[in-house]
Amino acid sequence: MRVISKKALKDFAEIHPDALSSLEDWNTRVLAADWHSSVDVLKDFPTTSDRVGTCHVFNIAWNKYRLIAVIHYPRMGKSGNTTEGRVYVRHILTHREYDKDAWKKECGC
Repeated sequence: MRVISKKALKDFAEIHPDALSSLEDWNTRVLAADWHSSVDVLKDFPTTSDRVGTCHVFNIAWNKYRLIAVIHYPRMGKSGNTTEGRVYVRHILTHREYDKDAWKKECGC
């Protein structure tokens, strides 16, 4: 899988340094993943991932923060080639920001 945007991870970690190691771990695991459905995501993140509308919500730093992502799974193109899967980081939020639910609009909720 390919992560879009790693800048969001870096920017958040600069403001919240306690999230850095968890964000790096999340990024490493996603880059190594071979996801084709939300079931695959739950296999890799069984206790730290939920699906909300079209988004996946990942717990970061032992549930202190929430990472909201949209996942585009690999698929077969017309030419027979498989496209690369992508994980679009939409938000990384504190619980206070997450609880405001403003992010849900983007997820079709």
